Amino acid sequence: MGMKEMPVIKDIGNGRKFWTNEFPTFMVKVLVEKQDPLADIVNFGYMAPYLIVFEENDMAPEEEIEFADKNGFSNIARKYSTSVVFVYPTSGKGWEDASLSLFADLIENSRIHEYFTDGVVTAKNRFTGQREDNFIRGAIFRTALYGYGKSADYIADNLLKTVNGQFLWGPGEITPACVTLERLSVIPDPERDDIPVVSVGNPEQINSIFREKCGHHLIKEKSDIEKDFSGFVCKFKRWVGGLQINDDTEELGMKCEPGFETVKTSKDNNGDDKETAEHRVGYVAWYNNGLLDNGKVPTLLTFHGGGDSAFYIAYESGWYRIANKYGFLLISIENHLNSTATEMMELVDKLKEKYPIDEKRLYASGFSMGGCKSWDMYQEYPERFAALAPMDATFEVGLNTYGQPAPCEINRNTPVPVFYSGGEETPLPELPFQAEKCFDRIKYLFEVNKVKKPFDKTFEDRSDWENRIWSVDGDKIEKIEDKSRDSILTLHCFEDEDGRYTTVLGSISGQGHECRVHTCEQAWKFMSQFER
Repeated sequence: MGMKEMPVIKDIGNGRKFWTNEFPTFMVKVLVEKQDPLADIVNFGYMAPYLIVFEENDMAPEEEIEFADKNGFSNIARKYSTSVVFVYPTSGKGWEDASLSLFADLIENSRIHEYFTDGVVTAKNRFTGQREDNFIRGAIFRTALYGYGKSADYIADNLLKTVNGQFLWGPGEITPACVTLERLSVIPDPERDDIPVVSVGNPEQINSIFREKCGHHLIKEKSDIEKDFSGFVCKFKRWVGGLQINDDTEELGMKCEPGFETVKTSKDNNGDDKETAEHRVGYVAWYNNGLLDNGKVPTLLTFHGGGDSAFYIAYESGWYRIANKYGFLLISIENHLNSTATEMMELVDKLKEKYPIDEKRLYASGFSMGGCKSWDMYQEYPERFAALAPMDATFEVGLNTYGQPAPCEINRNTPVPVFYSGGEETPLPELPFQAEKCFDRIKYLFEVNKVKKPFDKTFEDRSDWENRIWSVDGDKIEKIEDKSRDSILTLHCFEDEDGRYTTVLGSISGQGHECRVHTCEQAWKFMSQFER
């Protein structure tokens, strides 16, 4: 799985690159388009389509480049700072005897990640620093698959159904998000109605099947790749098997602004920029049209999980939608694991020159490693935040996101309202009953936030806890149904010495290691009650 060696990258001019690599069941030829000027600091990969062309015949590189330019693939790839990926079977007769596992093999050798160059994911282990295998860069949940003649027949015969393989975190569904089929010679028989199909130049007998069996279809006599993409193909994403329709932030009345600021590198930086004098920090801001016109605004910083991106956390956690609904400024930080809590505070100070950030209503939330970054804010800069919502992870008390001792005396006496949540079925340690470090974190939280109820249990005696997850029950308990996921968010709310509910602990039934929209909205409802 993956490429052991970096492929040979050929510079073809005008900021474009081209490379090839042979895998056991297919050959891949990748045209990397010119990137957005911000693409080296803001990861646009989550939003970019994975443009896969199952070429009808084994073309030469010059032919593939001409094909991409002539048909509009190059323009799409340039717009999204991505690549056009040409695929051809390694079998002797091309698509006629292509491996049935070809698409699954392709997806298994594809990744979307924070580390990439020239259309290649160059992942490394954050804790050991060791480089891992290289992968084709592509958002496997946005596969836009194109077939022509025999390759279209292959898609129709093998991929208009549920396809399983290697998803983002392990085995899962990898069914294409959308397919374009031109000049079919076989009669398709779609096995599910949620695979969007663009049918080009096919007879009415075939088109009538797509109309009947495909909930989303576009029937065309002639291909117009760019128009069909912008009007149809780009809408679709397949997430954990389900087809989703992408929002258009302009239609929501929102601005989406990628950017960066340069900050001084603090001594405790143990990321890629350690031992530099300064470095850039990327971000993406979302806000409603007109929000910034009437004075200072509440602002939320969000931190993504390890290997994810600013766009990923904003969309998969639904934070941009929540910002749209409740009217606050969302700042999603890119590759925050390369920055410290101190550097985040300098970033906020610089962003105040661009946005009317209300210092009294500054909040932060994060998922997984981003949850750990939120705990860094609690430990190191509690006086800056009105409330925090770390989710799904913690290091030991006193350690920062790098797993190193915090660079200062950690917070011991400045309460900060906290909403902490985790999945009840997660394979990773998130909740007190799962790991002692999680138990110790909640005990520390109770002490600093001056919670009335004693946290006097021990981790060793967890089999005797009154509450199997948190060890103690809240002073107030709420159960909120998440109908979209058929689960229950159970909130244990704890009073502090002033009689305020400033500590809320939430667990989500049936949830693994993920961050859900429903939970984030409840977190915002809690946080937004407070000002610093």
